[in-house]
Amino acid sequence: MNITLFTIEKSSDKALDGIAGEYTKMISRFAKIEAITLFNKQIAAAQMVGAKEARTSYTKAYEPHLKGYNVALDVQGEELNSEQFSTLFDYDVNINFFIGGAFGFEEAFLGKTQKIISLSRLTYAHKIAKVVLFEQIYRGLCIKNNHPYHK
Repeated sequence: MNITLFTIEKSSDKALDGIAGEYTKMISRFAKIEAITLFNKQIAAAQMVGAKEARTSYTKAYEPHLKGYNVALDVQGEELNSEQFSTLFDYDVNINFFIGGAFGFEEAFLGKTQKIISLSRLTYAHKIAKVVLFEQIYRGLCIKNNHPYHK
């Protein structure tokens, strides 16, 4: 299984990157995992103009990566418990997770994904959302593989 996590974030945080790295190591027992940050000058400029332009720039950055089973993380998405989340790994051997930019996603992009979920109704910084998502990916894979981590 190949899992890719795509984010649009301006900078990294060593402490949170360390936690994400620990989960990456644990996940690698079950699947190949990669995190890709797509922040660029076009996105930065678009965010200065407005929400519509920013969402359009996120779509342009993310669209080429829509292969396999695609999951968008959006505040309006479905909230899942951990067992429900683990079923995402039933659909394809290539799973992509897209964390929305500061202004969310365009409806057209969301329409091209197979699933839209929300980690919470709370808004998280990308760095924190990424760590929470890594933990849930690990938990979901543990559930799938009957590993005791979940309980």
